[in-house]
Amino acid sequence: MKFVVLSDNNVSDDNLGSEHGLSIYLEHKGFTYLFDTGASDLFIKNAKTLNINLSNVDFVFISHAHSDHIGGLKSFLKINKKAKVVLSKYALNRQLYSKRNGLREIGNSIDYQSYKERMLLVEDKPLIGESFIASHIECDEYPKPKGNSNLFQNSYNELKPDNFNHEIVVSVGEDKQIVYTGCAHHGLLNMLETARKHTSEKISLVIGGFHLIDGEDYETHDDIKIIAEFLQHNYSNINIFSGHCTGKNAKEIFENKLKSWFKSFYVGFKFTNDL
Repeated sequence: MKFVVLSDNNVSDDNLGSEHGLSIYLEHKGFTYLFDTGASDLFIKNAKTLNINLSNVDFVFISHAHSDHIGGLKSFLKINKKAKVVLSKYALNRQLYSKRNGLREIGNSIDYQSYKERMLLVEDKPLIGESFIASHIECDEYPKPKGNSNLFQNSYNELKPDNFNHEIVVSVGEDKQIVYTGCAHHGLLNMLETARKHTSEKISLVIGGFHLIDGEDYETHDDIKIIAEFLQHNYSNINIFSGHCTGKNAKEIFENKLKSWFKSFYVGFKFTNDL
């Protein structure tokens, strides 16, 4: 198993570019996957620099309909002629907005008809593929990120809070599961509990953003500590990797509580394991 971060907010190599977006390449047991496509075609440029051939990708998972995760999909479909695109049926052509730092549109307009033979839509039940399970989030027991208060959808020409019905959680692997959270707008714990519900196998690795933003209007130190302690007691000895929308404060708390289980990622970050 190997994954490489192709798009993220942070970068440590001058030969690579960064953006407010997320895209991660994964190789696992004979399949190649792409988790999200960033905000632009930057992930393609970074992949070339890192000698990763995206034309060989078998599956693309779009975690949710925000432009920083789906923005590069059109560019990807031009260079890859075979990959199936897995996304929620509610993710297509969404008018979505953020009010953080000023109102701006963050939705998408995907040409579904031109690519419908390549798209696998997650409906009301989990979508089970050859080597993955993709599901809407079914657990609502734990708090959702406070940063969601900035995010809206157009409903009958009126801005209303985004209900995030376009978000999915993805599990890859036949035995030890790799779980991708995207931005975890439903809350990291709700996503992990949903993933655990649909598999009898152990979750061994978690990748994604957790939408735990720095600032006095968002999660407190104690809020984040509770999440870390839950992971410590209920998901012991798993590898957890995060970046993108996980703030510095959250990363420091996770590092302090979870020790070697937690690592921050950035563009160009690579991880290999015998999963």
